[in-house]
Parts: sequence; C-alpha cells; structure tokens
Amino acid sequence: MSIRLHNIGKHFETGRQRTRALEPVNLDIHDGELIGLLGPSGSGKTTLLRIIAGLETADPDSGARILFGDRDVTDLHVRDRRIGFVFQHYALFRHMTVFDNVAFGLTVMPRKHRPSAGEIRVRVHRLLEMVQLEQLANRYPAQLSGGQQQRVSLARALALRPDVLLLDEPFGALDAKVRQELRRWLRHLHDELGFTSLFVTHDQEEALELSDRVAVMSNGRIEQIDTPEAVYREPANRFVFEFLGDVNHLEGEVRDGVLTCGEARLSVELPDGPEELLLRPHEVHLVDTPTPEARLPVTVTAISPVGAEVRVELAADWLGEPWLATVRHADYEHLDLQRGQRLYAIPRRWRRFSGHVSQQRQPTPA
Repeated sequence: MSIRLHNIGKHFETGRQRTRALEPVNLDIHDGELIGLLGPSGSGKTTLLRIIAGLETADPDSGARILFGDRDVTDLHVRDRRIGFVFQHYALFRHMTVFDNVAFGLTVMPRKHRPSAGEIRVRVHRLLEMVQLEQLANRYPAQLSGGQQQRVSLARALALRPDVLLLDEPFGALDAKVRQELRRWLRHLHDELGFTSLFVTHDQEEALELSDRVAVMSNGRIEQIDTPEAVYREPANRFVFEFLGDVNHLEGEVRDGVLTCGEARLSVELPDGPEELLLRPHEVHLVDTPTPEARLPVTVTAISPVGAEVRVELAADWLGEPWLATVRHADYEHLDLQRGQRLYAIPRRWRRFSGHVSQQRQPTPA
C-alpha cells in the first residue's frame, strides 16, 4: 500500500500562543517500503505519524490530503483507516493472556466483518508463531520480558491485516541488546510480509539499520529523505551531517591556502577568511609526527578499545572541546596508544557547509 502525504501542516494552540509543529510536509512512500522518521525531540516526527494514523488532524486550512493507495483517508476516523499502531510502552491489557491480547482487535470487530472463532484461533496462532511466542500464548504480560511484550504488541497490530503499520519509538523502552535483536527481527518480518510501514525514532543507528529510506526531520520539516547510505555520505545540510553521528570541528582563519587555529595548521584550497571544517571520527588519522600539509597537535585523554574499532578521545591544543577519532585495532597496537600521549591528527577528508550547500574535500598538498 503506497502512501501519499500532501501539505500536512500542523499548529497547536496553547492559550493565546499558536505553536507550529509541522510545516507543510509532502512525502511519497512506496508500496512495501519501510520508512524511518528520524529527528530530535520536538522535530515533528510523532505528530506526523499521529496525523497519518488519524489520531491527530492537520490544520484545516492547509489543504492537507492523505492517500493510502487511491483511497483518500484525510477525513476518515482512525478506526476506518485500516492501520496498525505499535506504541513504545506496549499498551497491552494486563488482565488478558498473550493469545487474548493478540485476538482482541478481531473479537471486537462488527459482527458482519468478524472472523469465526476458529478463524481467529488460526490467525492468532500463526501470528504468535511468526513472532516466536507460540509457546507463551497462555501467559500474561507481567510474565514476559520487555522484548516479548513488544512482540505481542506487534502481533496484535498485524492481526487486523492493516494496510499500513505505524510504529512510535517501538524499541525505546528496551535495553540496547534487546533493541538490536528486535531490529533484525522486525526487518526480517517486514521483508517476509511485505507491508508498508513508518516508524519514529531518535536513534540514528536504528534508523540507518532498519529503513529503506530515512526522513530526517527538524523543526517540523523534512530536511532530507534518502537511503541510509545517501543521508550519511551525502547529507543535504549541516543539520543532517551533525545529527547523524559524532563530528569534529576545526574553526580558524584561512590565509594563502592555509587554515590556522592556534597551533593548528591545515593546507586547504579555500578563499581567505574565517572558515569551519567538519570531520567524522573515522576521517581522522593519528600519527607520531606532523606532515607538510597538516599540523594538528592533540593529546590522548581516553581510549575505548571495545568493538570493531578503537574509540580515542583527544584534547585538541587549539580549542576547548574534545575531538574523537576511531582507529583500527592494528593502528591502536602500532601506535601503542596511551592516555597522555602526544600525537598529530591528519584529516583524511573534511566537509564544509555554506548556507544549505555541502562541500567535501580532501586535504590539499602544501
């Protein structure tokens, strides 16, 4: 089921104040796509999700339209939109078993649309098998882990065979390891069933891992929508670049092709004047001695060797805020990294933003 959003604007009235929650948003979602709405608190992502669901309404004067396929659902009540909704805090009925929670939506359908008791039983057991909880059908929510409760919540949403599945911070209440397991499981289930879904998250890793496309939101507007690789490697603007991971800043004055900031020197092909360059931690190479192109002295202040790469925190001589570098374990061992060690940072590449324009460059030989 494709989804088309046209001019979805929203203001909230607070006393005499009128606060904008969404600028007019336009978005096309393809049939079977998994879209991540990513952004900080207050960016409008949950408001947009609730308007799609019918739990909120867009501004009446915005000319908003919501299409599910060829069906205009703009003015339809939430119960008539055929959507499944999964909340962060499960919203399970505590007095009902797992089976009854999943079956609930089917049992309260109007009689003429309600499946028979046998059909409900078959459908619920099939869903519990898919979410790997068939053996727990007679347990109550209090007897389940957080991850198991969220699977029940998802099975309940799918029981009605919705056209669209909406998830609001679905893994936000779970610990990191369980979140990672459920992300993989949800992606597998989505590919198996082929439903169209949108999920809200403020977790960059979650959005990049799960989504077919990511819509990065800020201040009620979509800053960029693209594949996870594209939004990370080719951010549309500075906000997207800084929101999608750690960033090192190098701010100084350019004169005759050299950026200077205190003791820091970097050869650049930029016009004279004040400049700020941004680098990802993996774009910082650490060496014992400076090069003719780059002299950026740093001191190692912390080392975290856990994971595929070693995370190194650095005190930069030219500014107060720390820098971060991620290095291979082989480089970590070669440099014999220790706290207090003096090194030099060599940018492999950097990025600058002029207004809404992004530019990426390699360091320039002196």
